[in-house]
Amino acid sequence: MLNIIRDTPPPLAMGPRDFERIDGERVTFRAFDNLNLCGMLLRGNHGGSPKGMIIFSHEFSSDMYSCARYCRPLLARGYDVFSFDYRGHGESSHEPGYQPRQWPSDREVNDMLGAIAYVSEWLEREGRGPEIGLFGISRGAGAAILASVDDPRIKAIVTDGVFSSDTVLEYLMKRWAYIFAKVRFLYENHPPQFWRFLRWMLFRACRRKLNCSFPSVRKALKAMQPARPLLFIHGERDSYIPVEQSQLLYEAAGGPKSLWVVPGAKHNQSVIVRPEHYAMRTVAFFDEYLAQSQPQGPTQGPVQALTQEANQERRSPTSPPSPSTGASKADVVFGR
Repeated sequence: MLNIIRDTPPPLAMGPRDFERIDGERVTFRAFDNLNLCGMLLRGNHGGSPKGMIIFSHEFSSDMYSCARYCRPLLARGYDVFSFDYRGHGESSHEPGYQPRQWPSDREVNDMLGAIAYVSEWLEREGRGPEIGLFGISRGAGAAILASVDDPRIKAIVTDGVFSSDTVLEYLMKRWAYIFAKVRFLYENHPPQFWRFLRWMLFRACRRKLNCSFPSVRKALKAMQPARPLLFIHGERDSYIPVEQSQLLYEAAGGPKSLWVVPGAKHNQSVIVRPEHYAMRTVAFFDEYLAQSQPQGPTQGPVQALTQEANQERRSPTSPPSPSTGASKADVVFGR
């Protein structure tokens, strides 16, 4: 069972020519546990009147430059973006004895806490307010939520392909038991308490053997005070992290929240399958919950009209899909 944590390979989400790279002002900072990390500051198209600051949190096996894939519309709308490399990725330092994995651990939380602290100090030097938005992909989305639990500076969070290690591990254990168990009765009749105990035992072994812990994103959402606005994005055809996992987190979250299930999209591929609507929803979300001022001049192009459509759609929520039936072929958008 430990191999589920140690060896489960993530899908390849970022190709080498998947996007045109953006370069920003290179910076170095320290994680919460003092490890050296690298990042970059990207200034938006705002003419000196930024709408807000967003920290981008990349997925496993990616790097800070992948923000170009997701954040160009936000830069065009006047947001500044800070992107950074997690430890063991890109240009950031490697921690001796620690092997990054596709599950958000306490180390990635320390990295995100360091990024938030750096950006907060930078905003103060610039004479700006402390409000920050977070935009995380898969493992990076989980780390963003975990680092935001007690931080009122975080005003809004966008996640794409987010998951909670505990619920996904339980899903994978049941899936492997179904495939390999020789006696069907044994895996079909265990009570929920059995799987929770097995999950607890596995995470305990992980702390000892892998030298890290894997906090629960689900529990973090329930404990988040104050509750922050959240936009969950998930690919309908995600075979790595099923849509039901985002639905569980949606249900655990308080405050304003919405879930967009993208038809035909696999893990972390929603931005490729529906690029215009992806830009529309992410920009509209941060406009509603983070923006500090209105954009200056007609710099938005087609995104502006799409943003207005998204705001209207969010104010007319529909009912959530049933986890038992899965997502429909149309976009599933609901919230309050």
